[in-house]
Amino acid sequence: MFCWALVGCGGASESTGSDRVRVVAGFYPLAEAARQVGGNRVQVDDLTPAGAEPHDLEMTTKERDRTEDADLVVVLGGGFQPAVETAARARSGETLTVGSASDDPHIWLDPHEMVRIVDRVEYALIGVDSDNARRYARNAGVYREQLDALDREYTQGLATCVRRTIVTAHDAFGRLARRYDLVAEPIAGISPDQEPDPKRLAELADLAERDGVTTVFTETLVSPKVARTLAKEAGGLLTAVLDPLESLSETQRTAGANYISVMKKNLQALRKALTCN
Repeated sequence: MFCWALVGCGGASESTGSDRVRVVAGFYPLAEAARQVGGNRVQVDDLTPAGAEPHDLEMTTKERDRTEDADLVVVLGGGFQPAVETAARARSGETLTVGSASDDPHIWLDPHEMVRIVDRVEYALIGVDSDNARRYARNAGVYREQLDALDREYTQGLATCVRRTIVTAHDAFGRLARRYDLVAEPIAGISPDQEPDPKRLAELADLAERDGVTTVFTETLVSPKVARTLAKEAGGLLTAVLDPLESLSETQRTAGANYISVMKKNLQALRKALTCN
């Protein structure tokens, strides 16, 4: 049995046979990892509703009850979702913490880190349902291959670009930028609700002119108003969407979007903004 940042590791749970393993995940990327690794052996409950922002999620009594009763709870950690993490600590069952939000919480936007999340979810599911260890290992292997292919697409797609600076609505893309030798310049900080400093807007307008920035990136879950204001003040720059993948919208879910497909759309947006060959 494997235990990695897993609280209360034990033997196989009672969710064997025809019963599916019940997994509660704090928000979309963690839920997606659980679904990909667990396949039809798991029932995954994503606590963050479609189109909602996960940082300040408040839990209902029903959601707390589902969290308490789950076979496995998966959280990011480090205070990214305080209410969810508090509920997870209060339960007696297994809880997997996949990372820490103390620095830059957006680890899932780096495909290498997403692979590590998958690894940890695999070990955690084996810990609560060891009878199906081979199934989880097989599913995890298949998804790791897809993530490795995504990483190669990013590496090749961003290798030769005219520009390497991206201006984003909030500080969500630093890890992705560092992985692929880009420079991320956010308007706001880690929290998307943080009010931008007028001085920061002026700095970014100057930077855009100096570095030849053509595009200011907005997000799916954050108002584009400030980004559009910056784009206008910086000389009529374009705006485009770069999705931080914290939650899928109802439209995305209906269209069958997932982590891989949204990351590929992000790559297309980056290549266009940076003029990549």
